Amino acid sequence: MIEYLCNNEKTDKAETLFRQLMKVGVQDPVAFNNLILGHAKEDSSLYRSVMQSLLEDGRVQTSSRVMKTMLDKGMKEHMDLVAKILEALLLRGHVEEAIEQMELLLHNGCAPDVDKLLSVLCEKAKTIAALKLLDFCLDRDCNVDFSSYEKVLDSLVTAGKTLNAYSILCKIMEKGGTTDWSSCEELIKSLNSEGNTK
Repeated sequence: MIEYLCNNEKTDKAETLFRQLMKVGVQDPVAFNNLILGHAKEDSSLYRSVMQSLLEDGRVQTSSRVMKTMLDKGMKEHMDLVAKILEALLLRGHVEEAIEQMELLLHNGCAPDVDKLLSVLCEKAKTIAALKLLDFCLDRDCNVDFSSYEKVLDSLVTAGKTLNAYSILCKIMEKGGTTDWSSCEELIKSLNSEGNTK
């Protein structure tokens, strides 16, 4: 009975029953082991504690692996912490890992706040990470605000990465995105001055 209760998320009731049995002198080591296992079961709060602790210790990739395990088990809670992990991965240059995690999130029906991530990357001058993330979003038809397109394009032009800006602008237009970008003329001038006249 104790094993059944522990396996069905009623560990507290199993513990109460076990204590009552102990009071009347029943010693059951198997039930005791089941009770310990019941208290040690993985749940979303355990994952949150581990991810939070690892993130605070600066162990972003380990935290990311714990997040992957959590998502693989179908737990979709703690999206606020998931966003922090994705942001930390991107800022530290682990772009491919962040994109793999985003793929897993999308596969599980969870959509991370891409606009916020793109904004942070542009503010921190992580232009290539922003470019790769935007490229991923365009490939997966994620919802991205026009202002995020502009931020990425502006940061690429500001960083002198005009060919990358032109490439992603073409992809945005291919996907039906707007062409009303304020720095478009500046990009064309930069491309022409670099000898890219096509």
